[in-house]
Amino acid sequence: MATDIKDTVHAVEAAAVMRLLPARPRLLALGEPTHGEDALLDLRNELFRQLVEQEGYRTIAIESDCLRGLVVDDHITSGTGTLDEVMEHGFSHGWGVSAANRELVRWMRAYNVRADIDGRPASERLRFAGFDGPLEITGAASPRQALTALHDYLAARVDPDLLPCTAETLDRLLGTDDRWTDSAAMRDPSRSVGQSAEAGRLRLLADELTALLAEQTPHLITATSRDDWKRACLYGRTALGLLRYHHWMADTSPARMTRLVGVRDRMMADNLLAVATRGPALAHAHNSHLQREKSSMRMGGTPLEWWSAGALVSARLGEDYAFVATALGTIRHQGVDTPPPDTVEGLLYALPEDRCVVDAPRLATALGDTPPEPRVSPWFGYAPLNPVHLATSDGIVFVKDIVFPE
Repeated sequence: MATDIKDTVHAVEAAAVMRLLPARPRLLALGEPTHGEDALLDLRNELFRQLVEQEGYRTIAIESDCLRGLVVDDHITSGTGTLDEVMEHGFSHGWGVSAANRELVRWMRAYNVRADIDGRPASERLRFAGFDGPLEITGAASPRQALTALHDYLAARVDPDLLPCTAETLDRLLGTDDRWTDSAAMRDPSRSVGQSAEAGRLRLLADELTALLAEQTPHLITATSRDDWKRACLYGRTALGLLRYHHWMADTSPARMTRLVGVRDRMMADNLLAVATRGPALAHAHNSHLQREKSSMRMGGTPLEWWSAGALVSARLGEDYAFVATALGTIRHQGVDTPPPDTVEGLLYALPEDRCVVDAPRLATALGDTPPEPRVSPWFGYAPLNPVHLATSDGIVFVKDIVFPE
């Protein structure tokens, strides 16, 4: 079987990935099947450098807090803060401790410094974005930062009579942040303030503020800058997304968890669509957030299905969205050993290459009407490739072995 599929396999290079696609997409999504492995992030960095130098890509967006990501972007574009400060405050989910993420930030800043010295236009400079919401497994952030930043932006630039409320009103309705960040609310809806009268009023005010932002666009992009206006738009959609997420945290219906994961990926999708307006960008996140098919998982014994950010973005962008999944052979330090030979990973593991780019639709065709068996991982942290999704992926990056660093 390995001999039958060898023509679908190429070296891991940006050029090989681009040859799989009909045209350069505005958003190229590279998935990963597990988190926390710097070997995969090193590969991401390598591909991003090639995309920048060979294909004109200028932005990378990763699965990290969109508001914290502004700290990273400010450092990369203008040198704000030290590298240590950026790694501490610019990432969520613990990603700031990653040596590969640190190297990415260092390289992007150095690239922009060289661009400044060479006098290249602003459009040639690199940008960074987090595209996840301000969310963690244990809960969600207070909407304070996003909501007050949006209000401050508008209050300084539009007629005060147009504002739906004062800053003092927002502060009173928000109350203390620990009301919103109580980790117990993830398991106990009664601990959430998301369906309180104050939260309902804040959601209406957030909607009014984002509507005013849209209505005043011609004035605002002239009075400030298009980048400042885009940042205000990020504050608006983040405030609304957080208030929606908190609403469902307080819900007690059977739909609660499905709506929570759906709201999260909707926030991701909206942020990715905003990133795509800058020009060609690389997005990096878990495969389940970027695939075109419905995503699924079990949480507390309950099966969940929802449309991922990638599915939502693909529906909007069409061929301007491309998805390349990553699959692995072994992660032995996590108990993931050699894959069975009748799985996708097993077929690719039999190839001589340590890593390769695979033409996924051609591989699906080569395998015929009987798809490979699904692989079952003994470790919850690794999600094997679903063979049913082969035909709807543009490509696969396969890494034979993840070796635990000494």
